[in-house]
Amino acid sequence: MIETQRKRIKCELFNDNFQNFKSYNIPKAQLVIADIPYNIGNNFYGSNPQWYIDGDNKNGESKFAGKSAFNTDFNFNIAEYFHFCNRLLKPEPKNGNSIRGRSSEAPCMIIFCSFEQIFNVIEIAKKHGFKRNIPLTFIKNYSPQVLKANMRICGATEHAIILYRERLPKFRNDNHMIFDWFKWERESIEKIHPTQKPINLLKRLIELFTDEGDVVIDPCAGSGTTLIAARELNRNSYGFEVGKEQFKKSIRFINEYKAKIENNNIIDELF
Repeated sequence: MIETQRKRIKCELFNDNFQNFKSYNIPKAQLVIADIPYNIGNNFYGSNPQWYIDGDNKNGESKFAGKSAFNTDFNFNIAEYFHFCNRLLKPEPKNGNSIRGRSSEAPCMIIFCSFEQIFNVIEIAKKHGFKRNIPLTFIKNYSPQVLKANMRICGATEHAIILYRERLPKFRNDNHMIFDWFKWERESIEKIHPTQKPINLLKRLIELFTDEGDVVIDPCAGSGTTLIAARELNRNSYGFEVGKEQFKKSIRFINEYKAKIENNNIIDELF
């Protein structure tokens, strides 16, 4: 019975801009989750040892020196993002939850962003109907800011914002209190994208805000780890990746990963 249900679950990655979502006739999402570009231009590797060959400044600068990670890291338009992604979410339920102290069935959006972007994201989100938010912090036991280690305190956190309209979104905490910070732990899997998010972390977020069979959409899919996490949890998932080379890497990565979980039965096919 479980196998039959899994085969009906969709997991699709499109080599296109999320702005063209109407072309694919995908259903409205319970959860939109994305990592938006940080708009830091050619300083993406500024504090990362990748700036130098083999991570050592004695070897001279590498191909990453003075480079951006993505073309959109110069001029990503957050307002335009919300204009389109607002349409990807399901509408709020007309009737509120009648049980005091419980969330509603409303959808929400989770945006990973830099600390500096948080306040701008919140203000723009309000203009597109997302009046309420809950900031999240992810705590690492490592830092990519190796080159700054002898200069200043190094950043070892990532940030995200839960955005919702009026009603508290669907929340499945299993009667446990959930804090606004999470552990961010490295995973022993291939890294195919500069800002690839851990699958287990994404699974934790997805299972908190969705049920089995719900729809999860990642407008900036990158490595595709959001799709993998959603599929493992038996949620329908759709993603968009505009870069052709990254799209090919992501398809390969997902298809290789699927062979490692539950005898190849979690992800049946990806288009």
